Amino acid sequence: MKVLWNLFKKHPKKTIVISILLIVYYFSLPKQLFNDPTSTVVTASNNELLGATIASDGQWRFPELDSVPYKFKQCILQFEDAHFYKHFGFNPVSIGKAFLENRKANRIVRGGSTITQQVIRLSRKNKQRTYFEKFKELVLATRLEFRYSKERILRLYASHAPFGGNVVGLEMAAWRYYGLQPNQLSWAESATLAVLPNAPSLIYPGKNQEQLKKKRNRLLKKLYDKAIIDNLTYELAIEEELPQSPYKLPSFASHFVQEVKKEHEGKKIHSSIQRNIQQQVYMLAKQHYELMRQNEVHNLAVLVLDVHTRKVVAYIGNAPTTSKHQKDVNNVVAPRSTGSTLKPFLYAHMLESGELLPSQLVKDIPTEIAGYTPKNFDLSYDGAVPANEALTRSLNIPAVRMLQRYGLEKFRENLREYDIKHINKSADHYGLSLILGGAEASLWDLCKLFAGYAGTVNHFETVKHRYYTKEFQNPSYLFDEVVNFGKVTAQTNYIDAGAAYLTLNALTEVNRPLTDQAWKYYDSSQKIAWKTGTSFGNKDAWAIGATANYVVGVWVGNSDGEGRPDVTGVGSASPLMFSVFDILPKSEWFLEPYEDEEAVAVCSESGYIALPICPSETKQVTKNGVRATPCPYHIEVLMDKNETYRVNSNCEAIENITAKTYFVLPPLVAYYYKQRNPNYRKLPPFKNGCVPVGENVIDFVFPTKYKSTISLTKGTNGEVNPVILKLTHADPTASIFWYLDDTFIKETEEYHEIALKPEIGEHIIAVIDNLGNEEKRVLIVE
Repeated sequence: MKVLWNLFKKHPKKTIVISILLIVYYFSLPKQLFNDPTSTVVTASNNELLGATIASDGQWRFPELDSVPYKFKQCILQFEDAHFYKHFGFNPVSIGKAFLENRKANRIVRGGSTITQQVIRLSRKNKQRTYFEKFKELVLATRLEFRYSKERILRLYASHAPFGGNVVGLEMAAWRYYGLQPNQLSWAESATLAVLPNAPSLIYPGKNQEQLKKKRNRLLKKLYDKAIIDNLTYELAIEEELPQSPYKLPSFASHFVQEVKKEHEGKKIHSSIQRNIQQQVYMLAKQHYELMRQNEVHNLAVLVLDVHTRKVVAYIGNAPTTSKHQKDVNNVVAPRSTGSTLKPFLYAHMLESGELLPSQLVKDIPTEIAGYTPKNFDLSYDGAVPANEALTRSLNIPAVRMLQRYGLEKFRENLREYDIKHINKSADHYGLSLILGGAEASLWDLCKLFAGYAGTVNHFETVKHRYYTKEFQNPSYLFDEVVNFGKVTAQTNYIDAGAAYLTLNALTEVNRPLTDQAWKYYDSSQKIAWKTGTSFGNKDAWAIGATANYVVGVWVGNSDGEGRPDVTGVGSASPLMFSVFDILPKSEWFLEPYEDEEAVAVCSESGYIALPICPSETKQVTKNGVRATPCPYHIEVLMDKNETYRVNSNCEAIENITAKTYFVLPPLVAYYYKQRNPNYRKLPPFKNGCVPVGENVIDFVFPTKYKSTISLTKGTNGEVNPVILKLTHADPTASIFWYLDDTFIKETEEYHEIALKPEIGEHIIAVIDNLGNEEKRVLIVE
């Protein structure tokens, strides 16, 4: 400091001037040398290119290279700046030679710029080549040498040099002209690209081929003369053809690339997509699209997740369709009617709460709840069906009745905890149709739910029978990102492992498509928990499956919402889902979480907790399942000694009475149940004289006769008036179930009256009360 002060005192003006010049010199170089927009570039897990989008200024300019490949480095150094590692930003010898030649020609015929100077010129947008501009480039080049290493300067040059047309940078040039990554280029290919920044117009296909080849071969000869390549390499290199037509960038993950761009525009993203699986899934999707479009179904989506890492393995946002059919819509994230895809989650939460056991009978009968009348897909009824079978057959009526029993608001709260983006309205808004597709969700969120269930069961073992607080985390597509599952706790925030496992296990019994019916007989087959869904009007077809390692989700339909006949989850979506599973590594089935289950005696006929009078079997249920309802359908019936008639102590001697257990369903349930279960036994009739008081309690008000003939009249508006049927019941609290020709019509309570418009002809009117009492009338309509 003292020396500087003394210098300042002796030469104050000079010191100030020099100081100012040094400050100007220091700040002469912009902090950010290049501010040009760059392409969004997405690579697969193995760093191979998946796709890219053009930069906002219309240039194909990839983000800065991480390194310059050896072959291209040698080529560009020998062609542009052989003394690059020896000079400090400029080469006086080259500048001197250029000056003399340009003066002799009276125009600029040669440049003496180093690579460092060319980086400066590129950053200054190739301003007019004057001596003054050259001087500024020289000064800034020396400043650049202070700031960056030689390797960084070389990377800047390779990343921003022009390579013809709107191609900027080595990486894009390698893809555009050779369809390769820069490190995969041969010596001839590297030499071709090395000479282009000097004369980028030479690359146009079909033009200047001879001139470009001469420049390339001169460079290859120089490499040989410098002993950088051997004779054989040189001889082979000069025989290589020049690029003839541009290569297209990979396009089998275009929707994924566009989705990445939304959050990472202009960046290079190393994704978790496995390129070989992505390509195979793309080809499967393309083949499936060719089949589906024969039914005018033009769109689809496929998502594959790794359960353990919760990373995206494959992502197909749409079929390779046309602009007319919304080819740009990303159907992985687009909200669609959920169809039946939420049914497994209702089933799981009812298992967890103990309100349901896996094989417990649930009612499947004509149902009307507050004006809402759900129907099964095949418009039939089972009367009663095991809950797990109702789930695997995707029956609508049992699902609606289960939702009403569990609680619409409570289930809506469960879905809120799962953070499904598009299910964002109140329970009242959706109503009971929530379980049948009244809400919308994306393939992304539905796959996230299935992965969460699979992860819950997997983690239950790995974290010693405990749970992660963030199990239903959003999947990640970033290769280096580690999904945070949160802390480990004793209690789950979502669903317990027992309920999750029993649900997934039940879903393995879903009937596979006809092409996959014999899967159990093949050693290479694997158990898959899967669920389909079909929205109202056949607009959306879903199939989502899970193993311990992977979740595969498929949506098929039309992005514009047009429904098509025969578009169903089983027929349209599941074949593609199983094809995708076939190309994935096989998975072992989940370890059963016995520590989160209980073994209980379950009635083998009703699926409820067994009573002492029930035939039973031991089954695994959730811990709360032990508190489930005991079997309500097995009763002891008093019979005569021949077990032919029902009796009681008022009409039969006690020594002639025997007790027998019967499986008895409510009348309406039994009416449909016995149609599908021929072994179902009705209660035997009472012995004469043993009918208890109140047995014959139904009496028709109209028609009073067993067989009546009526004529339907027309009203003033010309429409046919209905016939009003009425009856009374001795029990004012009784329910009456009305049937017309064995078809259920309506249930009435308190006031037993219905209006009918039967067709001309003979009809049977049957009524059954909730105790099983039955009456019939024959109605002849003229």
